[in-house]
Amino acid sequence: MTPTGQNDSEAVVRRLKPPGVSGTSPIVAVIGGSAPAPEEAAAAEAVGRALAEAGAILICGGRGGVMEAACRGAKAAGGLTIGILPGTRRSEANPYVDIPILTGIGEARNAIITRTAQAVIAIGGSYGTLSEISFALAFGVPVVGLRTWEMRREGHPPASIVYAATPEEAVARALGLVSKPR
Repeated sequence: MTPTGQNDSEAVVRRLKPPGVSGTSPIVAVIGGSAPAPEEAAAAEAVGRALAEAGAILICGGRGGVMEAACRGAKAAGGLTIGILPGTRRSEANPYVDIPILTGIGEARNAIITRTAQAVIAIGGSYGTLSEISFALAFGVPVVGLRTWEMRREGHPPASIVYAATPEEAVARALGLVSKPR
């Protein structure tokens, strides 16, 4: 028992959990390219910071580019970050990932990221980001876009991506769209 009357395992959990993060904290994915333009990297860092300040947990692919910038922003604000890695080595994770999850399934991990998230913020990106957007939409997970893909198909309504002009707007919209835990 600790001096405050807690058992040791409760004290350890409290130390590991960043301020503001709870079992009901929203989990928001940040997705985007591994080689972002400087303004996309800056936006990702601002998104990560704003998510952490709002008490959300950030989940991403755990590697470089937009993922690293978002994790860096979240960590600067005391947030919790989860990286769903494509390979089997912890060393693949960027240095700002708190919880690296090794999958060994390559890009198929995109389904795990979007299935786990309650909302997705897409920043820039290439075809990997496009696949994550598609998974999220197929799973019914809301997507907020910031300088990212616009999707339409002739004869069909436009994809239900909510677009934002700033990182702060993207976070506010994503948190407003967060679905309840599944």
